[in-house]
Amino acid sequence: MAIGPRLDIRQSQSLVMTPQLRQAIKLLQFNNIEAAAFVEEELERNPLLERDEYGGLDSPIGERAALDQREPSTAAQENQAESAWDSGTPARDTADAVAAETLPADAPLDAEAAESYDPGGAGDGAASPGGGSQSFDDDDRSIDDFAEKAATLREHLGEQLRLSFNDPQQRLIGAYLIALLEPTGRLSATPAALAQALGTSVDAVEAVRARMMRFDPTGMFALDLRECLAVQLAEKNRLDPAMAALLDNLELLAKRDLKQLMVICGVDAADMADMIAEIRRLDPKPGATWDATPPAPVIPDVLMRPSPTEEGGWLLELNPETMPRVLVNQGYSASVLTRASKDEKAFLAEKLQTASWLVKSLQQRAQTILKVAAEIVRRQDAFFRHGVSHLRPLILRDIAEAVELHESTVSRVTSNKYLATPRGVYELKYFFTTAVGSNDGGESHSAEAIRQRIRAMVAAETADHILSDDAIVTTLRKEGVDIARRTVAKYRDALHIPSSVQRKREKAVPA
Repeated sequence: MAIGPRLDIRQSQSLVMTPQLRQAIKLLQFNNIEAAAFVEEELERNPLLERDEYGGLDSPIGERAALDQREPSTAAQENQAESAWDSGTPARDTADAVAAETLPADAPLDAEAAESYDPGGAGDGAASPGGGSQSFDDDDRSIDDFAEKAATLREHLGEQLRLSFNDPQQRLIGAYLIALLEPTGRLSATPAALAQALGTSVDAVEAVRARMMRFDPTGMFALDLRECLAVQLAEKNRLDPAMAALLDNLELLAKRDLKQLMVICGVDAADMADMIAEIRRLDPKPGATWDATPPAPVIPDVLMRPSPTEEGGWLLELNPETMPRVLVNQGYSASVLTRASKDEKAFLAEKLQTASWLVKSLQQRAQTILKVAAEIVRRQDAFFRHGVSHLRPLILRDIAEAVELHESTVSRVTSNKYLATPRGVYELKYFFTTAVGSNDGGESHSAEAIRQRIRAMVAAETADHILSDDAIVTTLRKEGVDIARRTVAKYRDALHIPSSVQRKREKAVPA
């Protein structure tokens, strides 16, 4: 065989990730907040894009889907999501503006401006020529913009430090403790290490720390959990010898060994129940929630409600409050191109292509989200009617084959997208659960439904009848669920349910 260079012609297919395709994939994965932020950036960069302030269900992103109650296989084929897309170009007529700048034909030539009345002018509260306004109607500021900024935890503690100590040395020690404070409100450094770092005695540090532990919130600057809880109980005048003994044996409380705790503390079952209830009302991490930002409310991407028709079913529509609405201002582009230079025409052509692609990407995103959500609702119709016990097993492949999309696309669509249903707001990922086989040859069971069944069985337990994992397996198998004991233990741990031994100890004493 000869060795040397040669030319061969080969034909192959490959996927090229163009910037437009990359943008479409990114938009599909964005949630509604990220998509709105991305559109805002494009509105600032592209002069041919403008916000559609009057868009709705008839705008380029308006979409609805009506579902009936036939079998999912036939419904998916016969009842496809109906879409209506309307695009338009905002009118840009300057005739009215030119007419407004000319004098009326019958206006007297010797009339002064101060003698004429201009309806809608400054006399009526309109904007003055200098840009000011005599009206508050256009002020879009809310009362939150004028509210005083909340103090941080360290600022709050620093103010109490200045009011509690007059000695400069004590203030210096307190400021150092505030600087070393952990987010939970604890101190990880020992008093000896603190004293060595400050060049003072341990007694001086402990004297300051003892007073600062009574600061608001109470329990800050503690070295461990016991000290944190003890300070809070002392503040309430509840730190008696029995409660102190309970704090010295918190590991037994974690194990639910209440019988031994009653012996150590010297109390009966009723007193032990009251003491445990008192402990539960305390805050083990008093500094954790001070600076924490409140969780943002979940805004659903798809709205779902019962269909008003006699056939029943569900009506799905995209949330118009979360979908970004943009239009391509082709009129402005056409007016500028007539007098633009070569470089300006190239720039406008690029921006026009980018704007058109963004509008199409938003349309495709809306269609895909609604299509996937409609198929999920068809598959999980029993869940919306009867509850979580009727949740069916579902995987990405099932939805991908039904809507003729790739599994990765379905995964992107269902990530961080929420559906508002009559039963609450759920993430689309919630409806995908693994299947657990049936021992009677029937339909498989959803893993989420089985977890909720285990939770209900444990909640119905009594003090003299605690279900072990084996007993739960026996009950589930009688109900037709083929499940192993290790699977029950795994589901129980995921639900944060303690073992049967710990539950028996806990229910031995009513809490």
